[in-house]
Amino acid sequence: MSATTIVPRNPLGQTGLSPSILSLGSWHTYDRMDFHAAAALLRKAVNAGINLFDVGVYGTADTQPPPITDILFSAMVRAAGLRREDYLLSSKLWLDFNDERGFRPQLERALYRVGVDYADLVILGDLRRNDLSLRDLVLDLAGLRKAGLIRAWGVNNWSAGSIRSLIDISAAEGVEGPQLAQLKYSVARRSIPDGEPFAALFADGFAMQSSDVMEGGILAGRTSPAREVGRDPGGIRERIVATAEPLARLAASYGASAAQICIAFALSHPNNVSTLFGATRLEQLDQAIAALGLLERIGAEELRAAVEPFWCDRGIVDPEGP
Repeated sequence: MSATTIVPRNPLGQTGLSPSILSLGSWHTYDRMDFHAAAALLRKAVNAGINLFDVGVYGTADTQPPPITDILFSAMVRAAGLRREDYLLSSKLWLDFNDERGFRPQLERALYRVGVDYADLVILGDLRRNDLSLRDLVLDLAGLRKAGLIRAWGVNNWSAGSIRSLIDISAAEGVEGPQLAQLKYSVARRSIPDGEPFAALFADGFAMQSSDVMEGGILAGRTSPAREVGRDPGGIRERIVATAEPLARLAASYGASAAQICIAFALSHPNNVSTLFGATRLEQLDQAIAALGLLERIGAEELRAAVEPFWCDRGIVDPEGP
């Protein structure tokens, strides 16, 4: 594959959505970029076939400075000259902010800030409460879908058992259930996506969107990231930092970068419908696209065997998930 590679797309269940196998976003990507460079990056990504953009907003009303990554994304889309039909919007809905009114107020605020009428995909944030009725969540989301405000939904880092419950409730109620889980998936964190509980879900057609594939850039060699990095299940971050250098050597032996190895590895999972990455420069976008060619050249079997020594959470993190 070359710089003119068109990123493939795969259907997401029966939703009618066909997200690209690479998706752009993750952890406030858009507010870490020069505005005009970001608009050029969005345009180039869409021209390359990437159509799924994650615009999750992390923070509360008290966060300073107030997070505006979604507002910036809206302006970047306009500056890039993108039409609404050119891309799929993925938004986050947070359980901590959910109340008796359901998700609708939260979703409508999110859509207003981005300047659109609907989200193609919404992802429910981490499940950290035990006072929620999963049936109420399912029916609330079914109502949003019926109202045309969302087209499909998924969850972020939920356990396999909780996801199974959502699927069973949805089937019993005759409504659309969750389609995918955003899961941390990297050469270092494999226990959950590669474990038996999620394999059973995948066998039934459930999908994964891999995220945090470079551990906030650590696996790509930025071992002291200036920005906030996601949670550290298993407390293994120091071990992951230690893998960065040998991973870079392995990548060099293939004539590639560590970032390309990380993305190619995530792409090698058969049930990974899209790999989320956070490019903030054009060359990072080029590297992500080049990872497709790397995987094609090496092959999934050889690649997965080669990165086996970098699996840090094996035997430490429960494959069932959080």
